[in-house]
Amino acid sequence: MKEYTTIKLRLHPTAEQAALMEKTFGCCRWLWNRMLADVEEFYAASDLQYIPTPAHYKKEAPFLREVDSQPLCCVHQNLRQAFLNFFRNPGAFQYPRFKAKKDRRDTFTVYCRQYRTGPSIRLLKSGIEMPKLGLIPAAVHRRPLHWWQLKSVTVTKSRTGKYFCAIVFGYEAPEREAVPPLPERTLGLNYSPARFYVDSRGVSPVLPDLAKSREKLARLQSGLSRMEPGSRNYENQLRKIRIQHERVANQRKDFIHKESRRIANAWDAVCVRDTDLVELSRRLKGAGVMDAGFGMFRDCLKYKLERQGKAYIVVDQYAPAAKTCHACGRVNEQLSARERSWTCPSCGVVLTREVNTARNLREFGLKEIGALSAVSYPPAAAGRDAGEGPGAAGSADLTGKALCL
Repeated sequence: MKEYTTIKLRLHPTAEQAALMEKTFGCCRWLWNRMLADVEEFYAASDLQYIPTPAHYKKEAPFLREVDSQPLCCVHQNLRQAFLNFFRNPGAFQYPRFKAKKDRRDTFTVYCRQYRTGPSIRLLKSGIEMPKLGLIPAAVHRRPLHWWQLKSVTVTKSRTGKYFCAIVFGYEAPEREAVPPLPERTLGLNYSPARFYVDSRGVSPVLPDLAKSREKLARLQSGLSRMEPGSRNYENQLRKIRIQHERVANQRKDFIHKESRRIANAWDAVCVRDTDLVELSRRLKGAGVMDAGFGMFRDCLKYKLERQGKAYIVVDQYAPAAKTCHACGRVNEQLSARERSWTCPSCGVVLTREVNTARNLREFGLKEIGALSAVSYPPAAAGRDAGEGPGAAGSADLTGKALCL
């Protein structure tokens, strides 16, 4: 079975290499816009779609010859794929748009080719060797396994001026034996705006302290509002804001990857609700739903579980997990969205909304795969795990607005 994995490295190019990268970014952006304009013009005249190759433009734009031809070929393939995706499913994919220079995402891709003298791209201990760029110094923190084959390299530049490369490797992976999702080795996760998530044991993660970083970001943005747009002070302040945004994003990614790895290693199966975070953010009027990164957390958890042959079970978002008593199974249709705890009318058990929802998600997920058996739950842990941790106090007004929690 063919699988792919990626290693991301921080590049430290020389001044000449950085200048050539910037020229490649500009050529790829110019070529995309020119090909898209020609496609629209040709379609309006003949009612046919035709995308010229990059070689068609090299006579009128000789600066295209100064960069490697591989990134230009990738632009042609990406535009072609963008049109194919749009015509196959217009509802899921947007029509290709022109790329502006001021709000650009600088990137280009180079595919590895095999020649008699060896591959066109080499990953060495001191950096990565690419056509026309030569050996680019890089912080190689991870080495690929000897049977991995280098497929492509995507070079990107962040808004703070840092260069990165994502190296894609392909390899033949053996068929993994699926790990059976036993009930005692299965975890249910329920999204919580205040605590990120609450699992079926009543445990929540220790969230990273982003208060100082966000306060500094707010001060920088407040200072930017009093500056003249386009001035030198404005540009310097904007650069500081971008650096602070990157710092907050890195703190969030670090927490998400570490937490998803911990769960993937500790449990054989995880049940998560298929919550529409965009709709939830609209209902809560923002409330930091999209800023928390729970969607990225689900994606990371999914691929880390699947790489180990473990089950990632998705429960329907409209399943009555919050209104169902996990002890007796009765559905309380009278339960309002603002009630954070309630007593079951049938068995008299006092239920905490988020913990009860997580336990029911676990039960619903096991039912879907036919692995449900009678399981006795321990009482919810005290202190932070029971809802008294950081961010839990004073969160009833925020979380009470959610209809699906």
